[in-house]
Amino acid sequence: MAKVITRDVPLYLNEIGSCASVESVKVQAQVSGQIISRNFQDGADVKKGDLLFTIDPRPYQAALEQAKGQLAQAQAQLVLDEITLKRQQALRARGVNAPQDLDVAQGTFNNDKAKVQAAQAAVDAAQVNLDYCTIRSPIDGRAGLRTVDVGNVITGGNAGGVVLLSIDRFDQIYTDFTVAETDVALMRRYLGNPNMKVQTDSPNDDQPPRTGDLYFIDNVVQPGSGTVKARGISPNPDRLLWPGEFVRVRFILDILKDAKLVPAQAVQISQRGPFIFVVKPDSTVEQRPVKPGQRQDGDLVVVEEGVQPGDTVVVTGQLALSPGAKVSPQMMNPADQVQGELRGQ
Repeated sequence: MAKVITRDVPLYLNEIGSCASVESVKVQAQVSGQIISRNFQDGADVKKGDLLFTIDPRPYQAALEQAKGQLAQAQAQLVLDEITLKRQQALRARGVNAPQDLDVAQGTFNNDKAKVQAAQAAVDAAQVNLDYCTIRSPIDGRAGLRTVDVGNVITGGNAGGVVLLSIDRFDQIYTDFTVAETDVALMRRYLGNPNMKVQTDSPNDDQPPRTGDLYFIDNVVQPGSGTVKARGISPNPDRLLWPGEFVRVRFILDILKDAKLVPAQAVQISQRGPFIFVVKPDSTVEQRPVKPGQRQDGDLVVVEEGVQPGDTVVVTGQLALSPGAKVSPQMMNPADQVQGELRGQ
């Protein structure tokens, strides 16, 4: 025998999912050249801005100096053009030169001013290329396995640039999973509920599940699988969960307040549906139809209708009973029932 107990329990969907990094960056060379230094260890933690590689900067330093020289020449020529323009303007004001002389001076000044702007842009571009010779971490994270060593000559650029290594951040972790199309209506009913949570549990450790929030729910049902993609985000400060790891996911939709719970063995099935034998005060049993709900951890099941808190229900030996039969109640070991409750928490 066991008592009907009440407790707050989750309404949930159990799914299978996998973990993903909250940030993942493939570090790529933007300029070509020879790697002359490596400043990290494979698998090391890196901070945003930490120096990872250095590409030989000498060709890019030379290109920068050349661009600066061309800029200086253009600026010097512009100074002369400005002096000539002012002289022609003064002469024209006195009417001692032809109009076309002023026009030529103005055109030369405008042309050389554009050359200064072009030379300045060349200096800026050369500076950018020189800065690209020092490759720094764009995020905080954990460095993967490098693909190049010191001495390698690499190709830069977005199209064909070499990927030098990957950096992943997973002090928080994404949990990617899917919800069956048949459960979408139930899930949609609870979207926005503050009790909605995502629990991520690795089957390969003995640590408790990580509880996080729903981060994303897709807006389409995948036609091939009949599922909706979803993603949770959970704290992972000790990096217990790793990107790519398969995990068990419990998608908690809501918390059922003061739910009535009985041992799962107490619920029996007949041709008329689920029922429970309830022990009356005179030690006879009554067969009550019930509406069972979701099974909870600890071998307990929610009963939505049919019993009341404190009722005594029969847990074993139901095959020998019939309505009105007299029984000698023997309560379940309290320690077992408490343990069942604890496992369900």
